[in-house]
Amino acid sequence: MGLAPLIVVLKSIGLWKNDERYNKAARFWAKIFGISFVFGVVTGIPMEFQFGTNWSHFSKFAGGVIGQTLAMEGTFAFFLESAFLGLFLYGEKRLSKMAHWWTGFAVFFGSWLSGYFIIATDAWMQHPVAYRTTADGSVTLSSFWGLLLNPWAIWQYAHNMAGATVTGAFVMAAVGAYYLLSEKYLEQGKIFVKVGVIGGIIASLLVIGPTGDGQGQNLAESQPAALAAMEAHFDTKTADLVILGQPNVENKSIDNPLVVPKMLSFLVNRDWGSQVRGLSSFPESEWPTNISLLYYAYHIMVGLGTIFMLVMLLSGIQLARRKLYETKWLLWVLLLSFPLPYVANTAGWMTAELGRQPYLVYGVLRTLDGFSKSVSAANVWFTLLGFMGMYSLLAILFLFMVQREINHGPEPVEGIATAAIHGGDAHAARRN
Repeated sequence: MGLAPLIVVLKSIGLWKNDERYNKAARFWAKIFGISFVFGVVTGIPMEFQFGTNWSHFSKFAGGVIGQTLAMEGTFAFFLESAFLGLFLYGEKRLSKMAHWWTGFAVFFGSWLSGYFIIATDAWMQHPVAYRTTADGSVTLSSFWGLLLNPWAIWQYAHNMAGATVTGAFVMAAVGAYYLLSEKYLEQGKIFVKVGVIGGIIASLLVIGPTGDGQGQNLAESQPAALAAMEAHFDTKTADLVILGQPNVENKSIDNPLVVPKMLSFLVNRDWGSQVRGLSSFPESEWPTNISLLYYAYHIMVGLGTIFMLVMLLSGIQLARRKLYETKWLLWVLLLSFPLPYVANTAGWMTAELGRQPYLVYGVLRTLDGFSKSVSAANVWFTLLGFMGMYSLLAILFLFMVQREINHGPEPVEGIATAAIHGGDAHAARRN
């Protein structure tokens, strides 16, 4: 999903400037997108089947609500994305330039629409709205638009998609840095670095700024126990923001803390002296079930998000000074940083799902009441290990195919002669 808007940007610049370099850059990244799409489908579909296998009680309880968004994701968004991806990949020579641009935009729109339906499903589990309880104890939808416009979904979606764009931007910039450092595909490498860095600056600021803050306000209002656990904040008082430290759940404290005084109070209530509810003000039965893991996942997410912003801002400064392509140490930073957004996004989802515990549907259905009672733990372990093995093989195949595309490189642009980089000076590619 993070690559989709960047591909549209490349196509837009190519159409606007009538520059074939950007069209070929978009074509190169469309191949990477296509590989990711195929593996996303293969790995994602089995996850939905788990609603009916490992979580049958949850499906029976909440199917009347979540079935709406899950069905719409598959019926509308997935087919829109897949159909236009085929046109984008194979229809360029048969379509006009503008028509081909619209196919790329439709791929972007379909992938982000798909993301919204999935996020809306999870947001309902985080903050259930627009439902009513039936005679058999299950829930059913009372307002379709109430489900889709859940305030939690809007902020969660914005935060998630900004994080996805950060990932796409870092990957694009990393491939461009690799080409520049290896002195091949220099023209395309510069385009990848430039678009990746500019997109990364915008997305990383959005992750920390309005979207991260908005999601934090959601937590403060609807899941205060989760917020307290994320900061290992045990006592109700004026709260510091913990930068580093180890949560000591047994002693209800933080060991070796490094904090910003009163900062959490300001972030939560916009008042430096306000009190923030601690975990001790909630029954322990309402505490997240793994506070330490939640704390570390949250701090990894926030810490990496701050690093992303700094790396991209520094790269943007060098780009504005026209020195980024020759600053090899910074190109190495961009190259080696590309796995970190995947770690940050995973940590972010762990934060969201661990924070919701001990509930499967927050405040309504506990996790202990949602799993399939007839499925033994041994069966769950067997299928889990099986899927882990299958996904590991698919991951190896995915990396192999992506590496092959990167090594093959973008299509050469006729009329462009690529010059080598000597002594740290980048000689711009020139037209014959």
